[in-house]
Amino acid sequence: MSFAQQPTLLAVFAHPDDEAFSVGGTLTHYARRGVRVVLACATRGEAGKITVPGMTVDDLGQQRERELREACRALEIPEPVFLDFHDSGRYERTRTGDPLALMNVTPLDAEVKIRALIEEVRPQVMVTFDPHGGYGHIDHLQIHRAAVGAFFSTGHVPGGGPRRLYFTAFTHEAAQGIARMGQDLDPLVYGVSEDTIAVRMNVAAYAENKKAALAAHGTQTGETSLLGRMSAEERQAMETRLLGVESFAIGGTRTPIPTLPLRGLFDGVPGFEALHE
Repeated sequence: MSFAQQPTLLAVFAHPDDEAFSVGGTLTHYARRGVRVVLACATRGEAGKITVPGMTVDDLGQQRERELREACRALEIPEPVFLDFHDSGRYERTRTGDPLALMNVTPLDAEVKIRALIEEVRPQVMVTFDPHGGYGHIDHLQIHRAAVGAFFSTGHVPGGGPRRLYFTAFTHEAAQGIARMGQDLDPLVYGVSEDTIAVRMNVAAYAENKKAALAAHGTQTGETSLLGRMSAEERQAMETRLLGVESFAIGGTRTPIPTLPLRGLFDGVPGFEALHE
């Protein structure tokens, strides 16, 4: 089967661990259904914060690359593709002087690499960050812009380009829960209304895959991380939201939308409708 015929899902994110939080269950679901899952990670998370007290790492980028490869195995998807930009960091770790940091790269530079990947793997469906980048991280915003640009500028490639673009999304209620756990965000800005959700994936069957993927990102999920600081009650509430359901909004389409909400990411994509069953 050629790539043009094989159902293919391209997920584009900024850092190792972005995939585990927002789409891990969905990636496992489609991989098990025979979809070719391609995960593109823009950086290796070089400027991340180590959340394990006392841990020292010689090269954080290499360490987080290993963690992402392990997370992909947990999610039952192929090895990731790296776009070879650098993590911009946040707060005291911000890398304003790094020319390869995503904050210093024009979205068009990142779009060129995503366009080349689209032409190589020919996905029918793309997934990336929502317009607020989940919680406003500059790298998330940059990759959102680049991925959206690549979707709209590849309609001319053989096969007509990706048929559907989705954004990761969470509702106002879910955003309120995230805010209560210590993330500084306004739920009315970062959450969306219920009628904005186009696809709600029930991924409870893949909870163990998702837990294993999160655990693989050990430098980011240690004792001082947001997850590590949660009480047992907070963690249970988080797992209910995070591990059971993954939601998506429509970012663009080249096919008619048969109905809303859709039954899956491939619903209405000609030739691949059975993937939602």
